Amino acid sequence: MKTLQDILYKCRINRVVGNTATPVSGVVFDSRKITGGSVFVAVKGTLTDGHEYIGQVTLAGAKAVVCERIPGEIHPGVCYVEVPDSSEALGIIASNYYDNPSASLTLVGITGTNGKTTIATLLYKLFLKLGYKAGLLSTVRNMVNLTEIPSTHTTPDAVELNRLLHAMVDDGCDYCFMEVSSHSIVQNRIAGLAFKGAVFTNLTHDHLDFHKTFNAYLAAKKRLFDTLPTGAFAIVNTDDRNGKVMVQNSKANIKTLVLKSQADFHCRIIENHFEGLLLKINGKEVWCRLVGTFNAYNLLSIYATAIMLGIKEEDSLTAMSQLEAVDGRFEYFISPDGIVGIVDYAHTPDALLNVIGTINNIREGHGKLITVAGAGGDRDRSKKTGNGFHRHRKQQSYHSHLRQSEKRESGRYPERNECRGSHRPQKVLPGYHRPEGGHPNRMHYGSEGRYSADRRQRT
Repeated sequence: MKTLQDILYKCRINRVVGNTATPVSGVVFDSRKITGGSVFVAVKGTLTDGHEYIGQVTLAGAKAVVCERIPGEIHPGVCYVEVPDSSEALGIIASNYYDNPSASLTLVGITGTNGKTTIATLLYKLFLKLGYKAGLLSTVRNMVNLTEIPSTHTTPDAVELNRLLHAMVDDGCDYCFMEVSSHSIVQNRIAGLAFKGAVFTNLTHDHLDFHKTFNAYLAAKKRLFDTLPTGAFAIVNTDDRNGKVMVQNSKANIKTLVLKSQADFHCRIIENHFEGLLLKINGKEVWCRLVGTFNAYNLLSIYATAIMLGIKEEDSLTAMSQLEAVDGRFEYFISPDGIVGIVDYAHTPDALLNVIGTINNIREGHGKLITVAGAGGDRDRSKKTGNGFHRHRKQQSYHSHLRQSEKRESGRYPERNECRGSHRPQKVLPGYHRPEGGHPNRMHYGSEGRYSADRRQRT
């Protein structure tokens, strides 16, 4: 059994009252989950302050309390540790308690407004296809190799996060691909983690109910890159004007990716259809089953990450050509009479425009495009009628009809009442079908090189 002294390693400490040699049986920051012998970390939340429950948890059997201010009433047999930031201490303590699992994995974080789930999920699937054991921490689901664990947050709390990483190590995983939300960075849920790399996708309007200003939102994302060590890599999309800002003063090995100019990793869209994309990535052509310019960026990020992790170019492209869309991310269905239905998690104005723009760039004829946009809860009302989705009605070239759906109630937890990506059609209506595979007459990257499917000749 670990002692309190063991799990306080690397924590910034102001003072201690009591004996740090006391054995501990767990780490808790929710007063309702206290068990005998556990350590309670008093964290200030958005709604409640853990310091208000210190007396309650000591009576319930807590052996130690980590807090930002030691209470006036000291209970005998309880050790009190005062720290400057209890949320930061929680991350480090949880990591120490679970034997620093991130140091035993190749942990890659993906951050940005849009694309995190697709990139993290497809990297996980790509490495499975390449024969590795891998883990996934995402908005849609968490995976410990092949075992699925339900997801409640984009990034779990520090204790759950380290528990999952520890389970991945026990299962023999080599890699973990993780969405890193701005909430988790500000709330120090990732404190104590050892990232081997990080990917920046883009930055647009989102979560201003929490961050208040766009600059604060940007600064939160940047903190991930500020803390990367010298041996880590940082991949940034410099077609986004915030890409270079993300890696200012970063110690990491910086790599850039673009579609619009030249960079370390460059991609050009040759063909774009509902069946998929034909891309030219760093001079090599590959047919992929994902659709749209935004997915070209996602696929380029996946390729760049794989290369930075030492995967051979040919192996990366071959595996990429076999990847399929993530649940709820531009999934499309076709009715018996040819009507196409598309389901996408787009929940920001920029993401919605990307999806609508992609559809209009591909669709043929003069058929109507009907858009139903939903915005759940009452958290960031600037994304809704007036300043958000609704203002894009003016761009008549984008859609024929716009319907807006709104769920007004808001839950207790900041991220929980968002429409998770897993809330997708579980059954397809009779006669509708999900297209399988790629376009039969398109180029694809196979294990022996690039082939033309209709001629079966090497090119």
